[in-house]
Formats: sequence, structure tokens, C-alpha cells
Amino acid sequence: MSAELMRGIWLTGFGWGAVGYAHVDGPLAAYVPWLGVYGVSALTAWLAMTLAHTAGVGTSQSWQSRLLGLATIVAVLALPAASGWNRSSLSEPLASLEVALLQGNIPQDEKFEPGTGVPLALQWYAEQLQQSRAALVIAPETAIPLLPQQLPVDYWQGLQQRFASGGQAALMGIPLGDPRVGYTNSVVGFKPGLAEPWRYDKHHLVPFGEFIPPLFKWFTEMMNIPLGDFNRGAPVQPTFEWQGQRIAPNICYEDLFGEELAPYFAEPERAPTMFVNLSNLAWFGDDLAMSQHLQIARMRALEYSRPFVLATNTGVTAIVDHRGVVRQTLAPHTRAVLVAEVEGRTGVTPYAYWVARFGLWPYWLGALALVLLALVSARLRKR
Repeated sequence: MSAELMRGIWLTGFGWGAVGYAHVDGPLAAYVPWLGVYGVSALTAWLAMTLAHTAGVGTSQSWQSRLLGLATIVAVLALPAASGWNRSSLSEPLASLEVALLQGNIPQDEKFEPGTGVPLALQWYAEQLQQSRAALVIAPETAIPLLPQQLPVDYWQGLQQRFASGGQAALMGIPLGDPRVGYTNSVVGFKPGLAEPWRYDKHHLVPFGEFIPPLFKWFTEMMNIPLGDFNRGAPVQPTFEWQGQRIAPNICYEDLFGEELAPYFAEPERAPTMFVNLSNLAWFGDDLAMSQHLQIARMRALEYSRPFVLATNTGVTAIVDHRGVVRQTLAPHTRAVLVAEVEGRTGVTPYAYWVARFGLWPYWLGALALVLLALVSARLRKR
């Protein structure tokens, strides 16, 4: 677990391959709302170690010791089913919300090109935002690849007027800012009654893609990343409230950092009822990143017992329920719209409760205690 924590938080901040992500299905999934992905990683490692000792690998244990190890493994695996954890829910249902997820499928090598991807994105997303009849329409990260002041005349005002009245709202990815205040990778929200659009600014930025260390400006130029040095949003920002739901957006790989979502649950009465991830994964082409991203969203849904909605440029656009089950998806690399009902949830899981208050410090301290215990044991054996 300590290795997973260091790799995912200290060393690179890319904890894509944490062992716990392999357990969104199966008996260990019931432990996720209590322990989170790092706790399940530790539990997996402990079970593997216990199994090796039980099998007698590299040891000379008695049959009683092996039997105890085997009983312990069986107990851990059987406990969720025996106790009903794997069937019970740690949240309560709310009314459903109809959403329309827009998957524009704009190729990355064209996305920021003024003669190809930009006009295509402006036209297609505007058409879908105007035509959709869903209660909430969601367009992915930088669906609109220009700043509002760079848009054609009346484009921005037209979007605002479209959702200024009636029973519909929209969330849309767009960069915001100017040279004076800097730029943000943002989500704007339109709904009736707003004088100015609601906004969320991405907090956890991608190194080199969204903030540039000194002497590395050449990298963003080579990768054709305009606006590649963003300002950082606040850690916890107001949710987008619509039709009885409190919707918490996150952008791109922010859903990888489950512990950063926990502070939203410090006040249960204001906690999100659903999460929405807006992403552009076109960078990765056809590789496994899209499947990994969906797997990560399933883990977050289990940790917090909340539905997770993914609106992406090229895929995977999907609806994940509060149990981490994928309910609907769009085929990747297609231009399409997914319309679905999403059931919001209330309540706070044990994991959300303790991480909201203590962060991951209990795990850091536990790992340190184990290291100290191992050192003390080694010294005692030498005496």
C-alpha cells in the first residue's frame, strides 16, 4: 500500500495501475466503500502474502498455522456475502434525472485546428445543445475549444439564451480567462435563473499538458497544446444544483484522485448526489486508457456510493450506477448522443466519512507503523 501511495501521490501523481482497481467486481468490491482503492490494494497484498504462507512457500509452518491462514482467507472473502455487505447499499435513492451525453469524436490532431476541428466542434455541439430535450445536456472537456471572447458573434449569447428559461440545463467544457487573469480548464453550467453561467475550474492539473515547469515550453508547442499553462481551481467548489440534484463535475483524470472528492462529503446535507466527469481522451487513440478511465470511474462510484456519469470526446461515454455497474455506454470513436436516466443518491459511506476528515493520513501512518515494526523485529532477531 505504501508503494501505491507514493507512486500515485508523491512520485508522478498517476496511480492508474493501483492493484485495487482490479477488484471493482468480486468479493473484495464490498470493502471499497469502507477502505477505498488503496485499502483494497493493501488487503489484496495481505491476502496474497497469507496465501503464500499457507501454501508453505519459503516457510516451514505447522499444519495448524496453515489451517489458520486458510480459515482467515476464507473468512475475509466470505464476510461480505455472509454479512450482506455485497447486497446492501450505503446510500439512499433520489429522483432520477434524464441526461444527454454528447460525444463529438473530434480527432486530437484536428481538435484545435481553426480550419477543421474547431468549426466542426462549434457546429456539432451547438446543434446538439439546441436540439436536445433532456433535462441536463453534458458536453465533454473543451468541447468548445475556444475562449468565449473568441467565439463567433452571438454564439455564446445564443447558448445562454437557449437555457435561460424552461426545464433544461447544460454543462459544457470550455477554456476560460484572458492574458491578465490567466486561463482555466473549466466547465460552465447554464440553467434558468442564472445571471452569469455557473463554473467549475479544474483543480488537479496535468503536468506538461496543463501547467508547464520552467524550461519546458517547447513541449506544449511540439504537442500542439494551446493554453497549456492553466491556473488551478479551488479544491472544493460549489456543486451545480438542478432538479433536486447536486452535481459535482471533475475534468479528465481528476477522477483518478478519489481522496480529493472526499471533502465534498464533510457536510452530508451538501454532498453531491452524483458525479460527472468531462474528458477528452483522444490523446490516447485506441489504447487501453479509455477502459482504464471507465474502471477508475467504477471505483469512485463504489467508494462514495454515487452514480458516475462520463461525457467524453472519443469515449468511453458511459453511465455508471452507485454500485459501480456500467449501465449504458456509447461505442468509442463514434459521433453520437447517449440519453439515459441517472438516479441520484444521498448518504455518506464510511470511506467518505473518514477521508473527508483525515485524508489518507491513516494509511500513511499505518504504513509507517508497519515499517517501524519490521525494523524493530529485525533488530530483536539479531540479538
